[in-house]
Formats: sequence, structure tokens, C-alpha cells
Amino acid sequence: MTDTDDRTGTVPGRFDGGRGAAAWAVLLPPGRYDAERLVHHDTLELTGLDTPAGATDPTGPRPGDPVVVLTEGPLRLVAVGRVARPTAERREDPDDPQSDPVSGAFVVAYTRRAFDEPVPAEGLALDGPVTALSADAYRALLGLLGPPPARRSWLVSLDLPIEAATPAEAVRLFWSYVRDLGPRELPTFVSPSHDELAMQAFVLGAESNQDPEED
Repeated sequence: MTDTDDRTGTVPGRFDGGRGAAAWAVLLPPGRYDAERLVHHDTLELTGLDTPAGATDPTGPRPGDPVVVLTEGPLRLVAVGRVARPTAERREDPDDPQSDPVSGAFVVAYTRRAFDEPVPAEGLALDGPVTALSADAYRALLGLLGPPPARRSWLVSLDLPIEAATPAEAVRLFWSYVRDLGPRELPTFVSPSHDELAMQAFVLGAESNQDPEED
């Protein structure tokens, strides 16, 4: 999402007033919030929903429609995006290449994330994993996010002591450990590019004290 979206208060994406929905609220399944928070993803792909993107229902979500992504316990806004076409799809009518694409996946292309600081969305009523929103409800949720934070350069490092016979083997083992352990178990160290003394350790996507003397 751009600064322009925030300033104008308009609803980005395609809006067909005759369809009765300006945007969509998508509720993350249990456990999915942690997965989206720990590793960066360009898109959110959900399966098994009643109204997948590209469905034949003309009132359902269509590519380009704006989306807000929420998580429960309590209800919080964690991201904004747009409905995107699934990477793998088939046509409603295989004999007609111009027919609408259909897929069992609902895909959202993220335009802004708030996984680190979810915003309470109290009072929003959802009627399932995908809920139609009015333009006013969508704008109200965008207003809760406020302007996007400024981006800056960071140094991110991961140091692992590895026993190996050769440097090449040590590198292979390093990537194996990263793949197998990942952000749930490995501490990652982050600091502003020009202030290494401000380094912080992160585990599970949150700041973690790695100094045993301070525990």
C-alpha cells in the first residue's frame, strides 16, 4: 500500500458497486499467523475456502479486489493486500479459453504488513474465513494502521559454530541447520547499518535476551 492510499482514503482496486462488496476480510486459519510473521511471503495462499478467487459467483472475490487480513484471539488486523490469481488454475469451461479461471486456492498479494504490531479490530463482525466489507468498513480498518513506517537499512547476521573437515562442508552444514531449525530455534542478530552497538537478538520473530548473566 502506498502513502497515497492512506492520504486519500479511497478504496484501491476494482470496485463494482453492483456486486455489493468493496473489499474483503480474510481470517487466517489457526497457526497461520506465526508462519506469516516468521518468514517473509509476497502472497498469502489459502485453500479449502467456500469462496475461492475466480469462482463463478459474480458476487465473490475477484483479482484486484482489496483485502484486509486478520487473525483471531482477539481479532486483529495484520496485513492489507489485493486478491491475486492463483499460480496454478484451470478454466471453468476447459473448451473455452476465455472462460473464468477457477481454483481451490484463495491468493492475496500483500501490499502492507503489520504482523509485528497487529492492530485491534474490535467490533468487526465476520461470517466466515472470507467476509465481504463495505467501502466504509474497509476505510475504517485502513485508518487504524496509520501511515507506513519509514524503511531503513539493517544488518542481519546468524553465527553458528560448526565442526567440519573443510570450509565447503561447513557451509553445507550451515545451510542445513538454517533449513532444519529456522527462525523458531535459531537466534538472529539485527542492528541498524551504522550502529552495531544497538544489536538485538531475535527468536520466534521477537526480541530475545541471549545473555545468560541477565536471565
